Amino acid sequence: MDLFEKCSQFKRHIDIEAAGYMPYFRPISENNGPMVKMEGHDVIMAGTNNYLGLSLDPRVKEAALQATRLFGTACSGSRYINGTLDLHNQLEAALAGFTGREAALIFSTGFQTNQGAIVPLISESDYLVSDAENHNSIIQGSLIVKGKHGPDRVKVYRHNDMAHLDEVLSSLPADSGKFIVFDGVFSMSGELVFLPELVAVAKKHGARTMLDDAHGFGVLGDHGRGTANHFGMDDEVDLLMGTFSKSFASQGGFLAGRREVIDYIKYGSPALQYSASMPPAQIASVLKSIEIMLQEPERMERLFHIQKSVREGLKALGFNVLDGQVPIVAVILADDVLTFSFWRELMNEGVFVNAVIHPAVPQGMQLLRLSFMSTTEDHHIDTILEKFEVVGKRLGVFKQDTAAGY
Repeated sequence: MDLFEKCSQFKRHIDIEAAGYMPYFRPISENNGPMVKMEGHDVIMAGTNNYLGLSLDPRVKEAALQATRLFGTACSGSRYINGTLDLHNQLEAALAGFTGREAALIFSTGFQTNQGAIVPLISESDYLVSDAENHNSIIQGSLIVKGKHGPDRVKVYRHNDMAHLDEVLSSLPADSGKFIVFDGVFSMSGELVFLPELVAVAKKHGARTMLDDAHGFGVLGDHGRGTANHFGMDDEVDLLMGTFSKSFASQGGFLAGRREVIDYIKYGSPALQYSASMPPAQIASVLKSIEIMLQEPERMERLFHIQKSVREGLKALGFNVLDGQVPIVAVILADDVLTFSFWRELMNEGVFVNAVIHPAVPQGMQLLRLSFMSTTEDHHIDTILEKFEVVGKRLGVFKQDTAAGY
């Protein structure tokens, strides 16, 4: 069979596109924060990771412009060769201070950051232990571990099931290295990790921990310091991971932890060694975003108000909405066709959300993912709820015993 035969047989997207229900790769022609232009129309953006609204902040944009004027548009090399600027060192120092860690290390993408930590830290005598609903970047890192050291070196525990985690760790050799990697905020559902319980299990078995806080930084904790800070457990997690493409209004990722661990990864991570470094504008954007986060905690307060209003409003209408406290609101529809249809109808009504199906979520948990920025206004919230009610009635998704008014 020819290698490309599977490509010619792949037709799933064609039917969805032809029917006008394709929710992915939708181009934005103009970005004005909570309002964007898509398909030639103004649409409320209710499916963003720009949580603090800083990617359009004039101060962040000016910082990016100044860095470009000074250093150009790219570093044209890896950190190892010619790709380290003063700005890289400044950002790593700022992140170490922000997280209260000895050192930090930045990568060119968040995806690379997880791979870049996992691959060098797991050797032939170690085990990677991963939550079943971890981000795909962690999963891809685990596949590299399997390829290098064998499939038995990766163990998966049931999502947020600390009893099962305990069982998994108990099955491993007592003298082996154990590395538990988990999301702080699970990106599709907005659910938080059970961090106190997880840390207790890890300590029981002498395991090390890494918290992927891509969706926690800027959203939880003191001035956005993340999930560990939210739980009052800053000193209880060994390694913190974050991305810049959410609250930090840029692109890239970072690790923060003990200096010896960061140095080991710095000099042993192929993802860092063989990638061009973050461009100047991206670094400057993160530096300015951290400064604003520390000065303007009201942005986080606004986020909490928004998610609470939307979550309670959708529940009152009769939708199946997951509980939570972060600006990710998951509306469970449990069916591919219904999820795509609801997404299309909302777009027609001027509201953009994210349609999420398997494998991004388990079968039966297909959902519409709403996520917000602190610059979303109250009248946007009112419109979102109004349009959900209109489309919900049209598509008949309400439970009759819980729906409001009918």
